[in-house]
Amino acid sequence: MAHKMITAPMSRHSPSLRRNRWKGIWSQRSWYLMLLPGLLFFIVFKYFPMYGVIISFKEYDLLEGIAKSPWADPWYKHFEYFYQSTYFSQLLTNTFLISLYKIIFGMIPDIFMALLLNECRVAWFKRSVQTLTYMPHFLSWVIIYGIALAFFSETTGILNRLIQSIGFEAVPFLTSTDWFRSVLVGTEIWKDIGWGAIIYLAAISSIDPSLYEAARVDGASRFRMIWHITLPGIAHVFVLLLILRLGHILDAGFEQIYIMYNIRVYPVADIIDTWVYRTGLERLNFSLASAVGLFKSFIGLWLVLGANALAKRWGQGVW
Repeated sequence: MAHKMITAPMSRHSPSLRRNRWKGIWSQRSWYLMLLPGLLFFIVFKYFPMYGVIISFKEYDLLEGIAKSPWADPWYKHFEYFYQSTYFSQLLTNTFLISLYKIIFGMIPDIFMALLLNECRVAWFKRSVQTLTYMPHFLSWVIIYGIALAFFSETTGILNRLIQSIGFEAVPFLTSTDWFRSVLVGTEIWKDIGWGAIIYLAAISSIDPSLYEAARVDGASRFRMIWHITLPGIAHVFVLLLILRLGHILDAGFEQIYIMYNIRVYPVADIIDTWVYRTGLERLNFSLASAVGLFKSFIGLWLVLGANALAKRWGQGVW
């Protein structure tokens, strides 16, 4: 009776498997070398600083350092202080609302601009519009605020002078609780619409041209091709950007708000980051600032996980 040869499966720790793995890595060494700067950036600036998170649970002293600073009693002292603050509900509401407004009203114009540029057949006009729309992305918020002041100032603003010239009263865009959030969202849209359109244009360029040719043969209009080919082709990019923005929903744009807000609009513009800057950093309460940062990161993590799980139901998950 013949005996069958049974070959044992190769162990994942076997020398031959390790050699093959290292050979594969060495054969792709140029790609790994290109990846190295990005990995170093995240290791040095993202992972190493995570050690400092422990000051959220300590009474941090600059002279004593992180290791020698005493532990807070109780350990959740700084989280409790933030939660019991009289401004907690207002800060959380303002942060969520401003972020949601920026997501809802800020992502659609990027897609609309990308579609318009993609449909434009005059090359020089397309390049000119694209250049003019993405240039504001490289301006600092200080310059943006100066431009906004020139247009929206209640006394000297161009827009208010126009309003007064037709017989109406000047509108306090920058100092009114009714208008300030609209100014925040509007200025961010103007600043980033061109940059966001570049991302969607790159996604559109990866769509198979034969799909458009087949649709054209079938007699589809330009609108039909946009609706049935272009938009589904960039849906995965939209979902990716949405998930990333949901992860930063508790940021709301500290630089923009800190530069543009004033005491009159605190009820609608004061967010978690601006409060932490005033209460934590200006008073050198680094433990409180770190605790709030950890709280934000925890909420952002669960929002990203939840958004990705929801997106996977429609086959658009990131992982």
